[in-house]
Amino acid sequence: MGFEELGDALNLIVSKLGPKDAAVLMCVSKRLLFLASDDALWLKFCSLDLEIGSPQDPDGNPASSFKTTYKLWREDFGMYPWSLVKRVKKCWDSLKNWLSENFPEARSTLRKGASEAELKLVEDSLGVKLPLSTRVLYRFCDGQEISEDSLESILGSPLGLIGGYSFYNHLVNVYLLPLSQVISTTKEFVRQLGFTNQSKYIVVAASSSLSEKLFFLNCINGHLYVGTRNLSTDGEMMPCVPVPSRSSTHNSGDQRDAMLLWLEEHGRRLESGIIRLCSEGRYRSINLFPEASPLCSTAVTNGVQIRASAVYVPELSDLQQESEKYWFSYSIRMSLQPEGCVLNGMPFSSCQLYWRHWVIRAKEAVVSDVNDEAVIGKYPLLATNGKEFVYESCTPLPSSCGSIEGAFTFVPGRLTEPKGAPFDVEVGRFPLEVPDYIF
Repeated sequence: MGFEELGDALNLIVSKLGPKDAAVLMCVSKRLLFLASDDALWLKFCSLDLEIGSPQDPDGNPASSFKTTYKLWREDFGMYPWSLVKRVKKCWDSLKNWLSENFPEARSTLRKGASEAELKLVEDSLGVKLPLSTRVLYRFCDGQEISEDSLESILGSPLGLIGGYSFYNHLVNVYLLPLSQVISTTKEFVRQLGFTNQSKYIVVAASSSLSEKLFFLNCINGHLYVGTRNLSTDGEMMPCVPVPSRSSTHNSGDQRDAMLLWLEEHGRRLESGIIRLCSEGRYRSINLFPEASPLCSTAVTNGVQIRASAVYVPELSDLQQESEKYWFSYSIRMSLQPEGCVLNGMPFSSCQLYWRHWVIRAKEAVVSDVNDEAVIGKYPLLATNGKEFVYESCTPLPSSCGSIEGAFTFVPGRLTEPKGAPFDVEVGRFPLEVPDYIF
């Protein structure tokens, strides 16, 4: 029986093939070449492997067909495991799509992918060999283009892909360094601090503000680290990605993919709403204070809502200390619900904070019990039509986990014109913990 006699059955067989078998089939006969060249078949391959819906090459330029598209992608990334290429593309697509929909001003800072020549320049300049997954990450996107003015200012740029937090005069906003800055920042760090074993490490992300926060990739084992308070004195760092994940999460060979895992987890948190954008005047930024339970607590008492969460601050932590080893910043968001403050069935359109009571625990042991007026020297007035009042503070812990809970005392109306007796508003317990993934 010839191929022609198979009719529709042959079409069905070809439609079930993968891209490798389809390419082989094209070499068998003209009839099979015709069937295996059907662009609808290659559209399926492009969609499944690359999530591409229009013919385009890796640089985003239009291609003549989906068959050509698939061929160009395989040729351009032929030196890397295809499973890794697909995974990295999915990671960057997730981040870019979120930025396009929610934070386009930051999306515009992402650079086009680096070339193999640019990757080789990094390796030659710094005397390292980049992990495969790091190379592919930069092939898709060469970090962020942050303006020189922002990098030289105290406040830095709010457009960092990783984002940050602020409390008192400590402001952090982390961006991904382009390869040119990976070279210059790593060399500067080694020159100024005489970093030992410097050939292992490169700086891949940093805060654009005056508050220093640096992320390092160990090019030998692929682990990702962040510097602590002792970074400048003895090179102290801590891992940013849980060690088991590097060997068990993805069964894809020795890809030493801590940086990729880090970005994948960051994308998951953005997409799920665990972290969100915040606005400060006319600027927006990615805020690392969690917004979802169980990392964020929400309590409503008599119409007053309090949301509270914390973020670990590695750059202030001193792992050689005992009593103040780990530092955390916490964010408190308070607002009055539309029905107002309700006491004994009577609604009030405003209330004002007078007192705070904090219970801070390290593990389950109380390390601080605070009773005092105001919050950061302020007595916020909440109104039914007013904005959420937000403030940040910080606290050290001797252990890597703990919690904060407590209460605020409010008066209905104003402190200068109280409309009733003071009442307590619950602050639900929220965790202080060094997370598996540090950003």
